[in-house]
Amino acid sequence: MDKVKIFKALGNETRLNILLWLKDPQKNFGPQIHLSIMDDFQEGVCVGAIRKVSGLSQSTISGFLSILEEAELVESRNIGQYTYFRRNEKAIKEITEWMKIEL
Repeated sequence: MDKVKIFKALGNETRLNILLWLKDPQKNFGPQIHLSIMDDFQEGVCVGAIRKVSGLSQSTISGFLSILEEAELVESRNIGQYTYFRRNEKAIKEITEWMKIEL
């Protein structure tokens, strides 16, 4: 867990909002029609849905998601022609615990 990468990733309002939106994907993005119940990546949200909610370009959102993924705050999965992202709850819990103890 690279704490500097995590805090840099969270230092942008849109990246922070993406993490907040992904906390409740059903509410913020609606059903993901290409993600079947058979897939083991539930709670994943397609990049296009994130782009639509943010109002930013596909390339900007892809860059933001890449930064969040590099910081291990989100994880991704390619399913068919779509890429889905979801929060990495384990990493978020670890950084939260670290902050409670050390910060």
